[in-house]
Amino acid sequence: MKPDYKNWVPNGLIAVCAAVTLLSLVFVFAFGTGAIVSGTPRTILTIAFAVLFILFAKITEWCLTAHSAFSYNGKRQLSCAIIDGVAEYVSLPDGGVGLDVGCGSGALTIACAKRNPRAEFIGIDKWGREYSEFNRPLCEKNAEAEGVSNVRFEKGDACRLNFADETFDAVTSNYVYHNIMGQDKQKLLLETLRVLKKGGKFAIHDIMSPARYGDMEKFVTELKKSGYEKVELIDTTNGKFMTRREARRLMLGGSALLVGIK
Repeated sequence: MKPDYKNWVPNGLIAVCAAVTLLSLVFVFAFGTGAIVSGTPRTILTIAFAVLFILFAKITEWCLTAHSAFSYNGKRQLSCAIIDGVAEYVSLPDGGVGLDVGCGSGALTIACAKRNPRAEFIGIDKWGREYSEFNRPLCEKNAEAEGVSNVRFEKGDACRLNFADETFDAVTSNYVYHNIMGQDKQKLLLETLRVLKKGGKFAIHDIMSPARYGDMEKFVTELKKSGYEKVELIDTTNGKFMTRREARRLMLGGSALLVGIK
């Protein structure tokens, strides 16, 4: 049995975008020929559906490009490079416990557990409808397929972690917080770091652009002032995980890895 980590661009999303693209094109021709309405309404509706067609054609194109890049079975396998790259920063003491926030299909949780066989890793996720292909049974099947037993998976909320302060020896997350709308991203980081033990390690990867996260250099400085032993913000679009050109093409510009020791 092989693990199935799915794709970070769900098949359902591609299907919906492609369907809207095709449907909008049908309406462009329907209204454009004047078979349904005529005059000004015809012009307005034709232009509206033409714009919709162009928009969703671009979105569908991006989805297909990203789906290919992130595929675990494809040539690029960007997901593998990112997961392994983040996991390299995580080391736990014997008997230690780590937390992966937003575990999805369990890829990062399992990768960290494999690197720390004498410790335990917990993966949590809301597993919402927008990512219906990802769920707890899938995570458990993937762990079994990888021969990893030092993991467990629970339902949880990144905004309000159901754990006491300084519970874990390590905390991780990968491409999660930028998906949480209406939340201050730096506060989400602080909530994750809240459950990290003194001396524990953290590795959090996301699209940490100023528009989403604000001034991250200042955030790093504040963490150091508050007593963190080490904090480093690493640009992952400069060749570490991907090139800047690839990052722009996949709309991952601003991707960065926040690592350190509390």
